[in-house]
Amino acid sequence: MIPFTKTPLALKLGFILAAFALIPACSDDNNRNDPPVVTPDPDPGSGGSETPERTLSFSGVQAPATDSEKRQILASPLVTVDGEEYEIGFHTLLRSGDSVNANVVFGQLVDAAGQPLYDEDGMLKVTDANEHTSLLPIGDRLFSVSQMETRPGAMFLMELDQDATTGELSTKDLWQIDQSGVDGGWVHCAASVTPWNAHLASEEYEPDARYLPTSVEVEGDGYSRTMLEYYADPSQWNPYFYGWNIEINVAAEGDAAPTTDLVKHYAMGRLAFELSYVMPDSKTVYMTDDGTNVGFYMFIADAEGDLSAGTLYAAKWNQTSAEGLGSADLEWISLGHASNDEINVAVHGADGVPALTFNDLFEVDAEGCVETATNGNTECLSVKAGMETVASRLETRRYAALMGASTEFRKEEGVTFDPAGSRLYVAMSEVRKGMTDGAGHIQIAEENSCGAIYQLDVAADSEIGSDYVAINMSGLIGGIPAEYPEDSPFASYSCDADSIASPDNVTFITGYNTLIIGEDTGSGHQNDVIWSLNLDAVDAADYTAGLTRIQTTPYGSETTSPYWYPNINGFAYLMSVIQHPYGESDGDKLAPGSLEHRAYTGYVGPFPAMDVSDE
Repeated sequence: MIPFTKTPLALKLGFILAAFALIPACSDDNNRNDPPVVTPDPDPGSGGSETPERTLSFSGVQAPATDSEKRQILASPLVTVDGEEYEIGFHTLLRSGDSVNANVVFGQLVDAAGQPLYDEDGMLKVTDANEHTSLLPIGDRLFSVSQMETRPGAMFLMELDQDATTGELSTKDLWQIDQSGVDGGWVHCAASVTPWNAHLASEEYEPDARYLPTSVEVEGDGYSRTMLEYYADPSQWNPYFYGWNIEINVAAEGDAAPTTDLVKHYAMGRLAFELSYVMPDSKTVYMTDDGTNVGFYMFIADAEGDLSAGTLYAAKWNQTSAEGLGSADLEWISLGHASNDEINVAVHGADGVPALTFNDLFEVDAEGCVETATNGNTECLSVKAGMETVASRLETRRYAALMGASTEFRKEEGVTFDPAGSRLYVAMSEVRKGMTDGAGHIQIAEENSCGAIYQLDVAADSEIGSDYVAINMSGLIGGIPAEYPEDSPFASYSCDADSIASPDNVTFITGYNTLIIGEDTGSGHQNDVIWSLNLDAVDAADYTAGLTRIQTTPYGSETTSPYWYPNINGFAYLMSVIQHPYGESDGDKLAPGSLEHRAYTGYVGPFPAMDVSDE
């Protein structure tokens, strides 16, 4: 995920024009000002007269080639499931700046008191950094938690209507979620839905507590300083407030207004969380860490459905091959046990004891220190006596490196699981830097700037106490670096148009051996893509095999939030969010005064129900 500061067309977080300040409750048409959604003719080669049970194929879309196509959302119009053809497409629930009622503007940023923030020119601060949105059936009602990749972080609760005949979703109501009880939010990246139907949110690119201990230092840091607007008193800043998983549980009694309960899970560690994914046992959690020189983590909760206490592990890459995308056996290094309560004391202090700082945890450059490379920094550290447990949670990546785990991954992104194949899939936006520099545990022979998807087999481990422990890691599919002629519609591409570029979020269509891959790419592809990958067709010698392009985004967008829901009241959905159109590139193509930079929160579908979990 790109940092929000790289989104210039969010217009300093406040693109709302004066008219938006007076916007009334909007009509049922939430798609006003949308670019046209193109539904091309289906691929005549898809489908067949005799289709085996459990087959899935999309009528794909072509890579946008004209200026008109590059401004649109292109989406598969048809899908064939088990031999039956269904109409699908991309549908918008809300765009940044939309209102459903008179109280909330979707994407507005607020302070700890819940008051809207304004830019220096008096415009309401509304972000185009829409990120993950979930689907949460509660009783006979349907809700969605939608989070924003901003500082301060923002979250919204939508209530959705579902057409009983067609399955189409629309937005019925909207609330801003209060995060003041968890010190506010920070750069909410991807999310997942737990087996107990909670939204599990992330906080990415945690502030570096060594270099940003107080608000004085933060004032000089362009990335972090907007967070100071959240507090009534900027001196409240504490870098250890941010970089956690946040569990959001939604409750709704009858027709009453819903409530949300938020918990930051300090026991799970503090990282640049891209995504945390809870396995079917409701105890094992895999956690990805975005950045340079980062790790891969596993949390084993003490009790099912309760992430407040458990043991944290970090992976060690024991390389078995340097060829291609590389492969390794995985060893899991224990970082110890902790609970939310004991780490909460370290973060906030208690009974007159102040909160802890980086200098309370570590000695730097002291005799006997250990050289580490994490998050782009090379340091020589040693943990102070008695601070091991706290250091393992407040500075998880640094502590993992000290304990001998691998902190050399680059741009580690989404993670998903195929229960039938007992296999995890992890996206790596780039295979570079610490992965290919010839030092440390990971020594892949050649870099791949277009990124890759890795596959990990899982198995039972009685010592760790989980049936879902990843035992190895190997490349599945990579992008293909490419150059195109100056007169090509793909002249700006640095990756092959027919393969992946900077894979980001992934989700799995269980029972159909299909992996969905969303991109977050700049120069790789001018227009980001969501792909369907038929794993039966994967070919190690051909990184285009099995791929079907099922959605593309307008200029300068990022695909976020692809997440599969196999059965909600008889229909399936692939959630899809289009973040910051024209914000990552091609800003010169946005006409002055245009509102087409507004983000889209929506879905691809509806599909027929495709839940095979009970079979």
